[in-house]
Amino acid sequence: MNKEGVVEHIKRLGLIPILRTSSADDALTIAEILHGAGLTVLEIPLTVPGAVEVIAELARRWRGEVLVGAGTVLDRKSASACIAAGATFVISPSLELEVIAACNEAAVAALPGALTPTEIVGAWRAGADMVKVFPASAAGGPSYIKAVKAPLPQIALCPTGGVSLQNAAAFIEAGAAALGVGSDLVDLPALREGHGHVIAERARLYLEIVAEARRKSG
Repeated sequence: MNKEGVVEHIKRLGLIPILRTSSADDALTIAEILHGAGLTVLEIPLTVPGAVEVIAELARRWRGEVLVGAGTVLDRKSASACIAAGATFVISPSLELEVIAACNEAAVAALPGALTPTEIVGAWRAGADMVKVFPASAAGGPSYIKAVKAPLPQIALCPTGGVSLQNAAAFIEAGAAALGVGSDLVDLPALREGHGHVIAERARLYLEIVAEARRKSG
């Protein structure tokens, strides 16, 4: 799938689950749970031990059926390693121009982090395909996204940080193209207690909420 297809797939699904786990095994297990629940986009942060190997394993396992991306990417070398492993999109928590450049050169989707309107426009002008607005809830949540989208409707925003089942609909209605969702979905205590079904049910709820919010907002 080319870069444009990857971006459209992310927008269509509307969710980027962030698998920030303390072990590679946990990341692989949660990936299987989310896949089974219908999620076809996964972000593996580089804070996960052996993250590049996890990306490679999932990319081999699903071969385009699931888009596997890298998160918390802070430099060109890391971006290149993730892309070589099979990452189809690369996410940073901050505006890292060399990471955007590496993605553009490799024709891989770049989702840099930004917060202020100046940073968001800077990311877009540097070649970002979508902009991760982080930390979204701390900046004002859905009302902040709505305020930013008013003068910048052409920039696809992916609010991340504090997204939950309670505010997901409001973020979509405010104009978010997709949502980055971490611990509210990737429930590590539930996994360790053997309740993977809880994670799967939350995944399905998120999909339903996003679909319903999109219907309401037209």
